[in-house]
Amino acid sequence: MSVKFCTIASGSSGNCTYVAAGNNAVLVDAGLAGRVIEEGLQVQGIDPKSLTAIFVTHDHGDHIKGAGVLSRRFNLPLYMTAGTWAYAEKYKILGKISPANKMVVRNGVDVKLDCMTITPFTLPHDASEPVGYAIYAQGCKVAIATDLGHVSPHVATHIAGADIVLIEANYDKDMLARGPYPAHLKQRISGTMGHLSNVCCGAFLADIICGKTKYVFLGHLSQENNRPIIAHETIKNILLARKIDVGGAIGLYVADRHRPSAMITLNDGD
Repeated sequence: MSVKFCTIASGSSGNCTYVAAGNNAVLVDAGLAGRVIEEGLQVQGIDPKSLTAIFVTHDHGDHIKGAGVLSRRFNLPLYMTAGTWAYAEKYKILGKISPANKMVVRNGVDVKLDCMTITPFTLPHDASEPVGYAIYAQGCKVAIATDLGHVSPHVATHIAGADIVLIEANYDKDMLARGPYPAHLKQRISGTMGHLSNVCCGAFLADIICGKTKYVFLGHLSQENNRPIIAHETIKNILLARKIDVGGAIGLYVADRHRPSAMITLNDGD
């Protein structure tokens, strides 16, 4: 039995990740139109009707936009923190959700779906109770953390030891500094509750990558303040300087803004 992973889209225009194991297939975030997410799944040969749940990290539109539509269309449980639910319902982001599909997650409390265990963990970001997710199945671990202003020890604990890591590399410091954003927005992005820079992402990965880690995906790149080649090369050079075998033992990829990544399969044939 295997664990399957791919990003459907990742960036400030929308985020969605697919993880499947056994009888369960979940989305982490649904920040695009429902139709677009369905098309992305179909590109990978995935029937959207095979989905079993959606886990949302936080209330910003590029993570939650299509969650309500998909929950209604496929009768999917929707897992979010109480803070995210409160914000979404106050501003009517999701539309009507069946009470049976309203699921609340809490920091550090496992959600068990047959062979899959999903652990939410708090992220430092300027949203209403945002979380990342560590997903365990078949002896494998997938860690997803986008939208975080810094890497706290709490976050590091939940990401360390993952076979697959999807981590934010939002901006290049020089591009942000020279770019057209007003000063207050630059401060918000670079602040401790904003987003993670390429350099900070690379330094964090260099500290936590272990022999178990096989794949690293760089996600949530800013369209204005980053470029895939800059993010990849900056982080690759940081890892190589720390004697981490990028391109050999570890694959380093940039999650595409609009297209699904390759499907990664762990434990294939076990």
